[in-house]
Amino acid sequence: MNDSGIRPSTSGWTTLIDAENLAARLGDARLRIFDVRFALNDTGAGESAWRESHLPGAQYAHLDRDLSGPHAPGAGRHPWPEADAFGDWLGRCGVTPDMQVVAYDAGDGAFAARLWWLLRTFGHRDVAVLDGGWSRWRALDLPVDAATPAFPSTVYRGAFDVAALASAADIPARLAAGDLLVDARAPERFRGEVEPIDRVAGHVPGATNRPYAANLRDGRFKSAAELAEEFAALLDGRAPSQVVAMCGSGVTGCHHLLAMAHAGLPGAQLFAGSWSGWIEDAQRAVATGQD
Repeated sequence: MNDSGIRPSTSGWTTLIDAENLAARLGDARLRIFDVRFALNDTGAGESAWRESHLPGAQYAHLDRDLSGPHAPGAGRHPWPEADAFGDWLGRCGVTPDMQVVAYDAGDGAFAARLWWLLRTFGHRDVAVLDGGWSRWRALDLPVDAATPAFPSTVYRGAFDVAALASAADIPARLAAGDLLVDARAPERFRGEVEPIDRVAGHVPGATNRPYAANLRDGRFKSAAELAEEFAALLDGRAPSQVVAMCGSGVTGCHHLLAMAHAGLPGAQLFAGSWSGWIEDAQRAVATGQD
């Protein structure tokens, strides 16, 4: 374990990996790296940045094209993909179930965590997010290149663990039972003061706000011990299985699931449609303010 509390499993890395340890594994045939840099206001920017420069061997994973599926009612802006389509994409990228996968984005892990949660719910154990992402990698002057990697295609078949995902229909009963719905969006969006993306401002009544940035310090995840203390206070006696994470579209909510797993608190769910899926039904209640 290093000073950030990053622990390898007996077979690989399952939550976070730091840049120094990843650099030592570059070129490993059992390693697949994915660049998940993305910008909501310019959906081609991340891929353009990858083409210019990326970690050696890194393939690009596009949030809309590769890590989301076709829209369905209530699915929100980034619908959860179908299992066969996700498995086909993994196969085209040369991934097999026993490989170590590492995802990174520009720095805070907000987009990389989406791929982490997709793979974990798909049954893939050894997947981790690069702590500090591209920003820290570059700050350490570690190797980069601009080559487009090519790996032999594989066959990857699996199924998503539906127990790890919640739908809008599940939320009222979960809240009524005393479970915790944690919204990862910025406080001003949660309160409904601004809404730069979705057509309705506010939050799900009964939700609790913890911005995903609260999991970070100086661009890296807080230590496992510190996160465990903070989430224990938030849970207030609840088990992790009584937590549902959400955000605007099921992306940054995964950051909380990663932080909790890093802290030794696995078992929470993702509200996959999140706020953008919730407001697809105009009959659902909307709250504003800090309630």
